[in-house]
Amino acid sequence: QVQLVESGGGSVQPGGSLRLSCEASGIIFSISHMGWYRQAPGKQRELVAGITSGGTTTYAASVKGRFTIARDNAKKIVYLQMNSLKPEDTAVYYCNVATGRHWGPQWDWGQGTQVTVSS
Repeated sequence: QVQLVESGGGSVQPGGSLRLSCEASGIIFSISHMGWYRQAPGKQRELVAGITSGGTTTYAASVKGRFTIARDNAKKIVYLQMNSLKPEDTAVYYCNVATGRHWGPQWDWGQGTQVTVSS
């Protein structure tokens, strides 16, 4: 049974930082490409950052230079370090195993973790 459990969200002021974590189980983590996605109210879910099994990363243009994705294969955790947060980063953040050239999600979504950026 695949489980993806996100944590680390919260409320911060603009310019602040958060680090999200996603613990995975039920998958062969070391060979899985992983993605962080987000969904803001009234908007479609979008890929924020992805990391291949080999450690190659990709970022949405809106977060490039501010967010960093990383993985710990031994712990089966993928992280998203978010710096210089902006109000438009407010969303529920999810992780998933990514598949295909467009980093589509492979499994059902977890509960996500809420990130709110507001002064």
